[in-house]
Amino acid sequence: MADSSHQGIKTVLHPVTDLEKAKAVYTALLGVAPQADSPYYVGFDVEGQHIGLVPAGGPQSPDSPVAYWHVTDIEAKLAEVTAAGATLKEAAHDVGGGRLVATVTDLDGNVLGLLQD
Repeated sequence: MADSSHQGIKTVLHPVTDLEKAKAVYTALLGVAPQADSPYYVGFDVEGQHIGLVPAGGPQSPDSPVAYWHVTDIEAKLAEVTAAGATLKEAAHDVGGGRLVATVTDLDGNVLGLLQD
């Protein structure tokens, strides 16, 4: 039976050292201009996927790309995955527009993202 508490991976954030140069590469790769373009975030929406670029080394920046599972109840899913052995890395917080994000690490240190709209 499928778990209806998540809608799959729809968002992947990539840390980049030069946002402007990375924006050009991802624009060429994806074939579309970014829908969000600021000094701290560049986001592309392509075929139901959201690809985000964030400045590397920033306070919220991941060390490597992070895939975000879209969930209906972020706090419930955090409780479920931490009870199963994941470690909370970044508690759920609002990143604007009511969107909540959080990250956990699995038993091998891989970062997993959760996102609730």
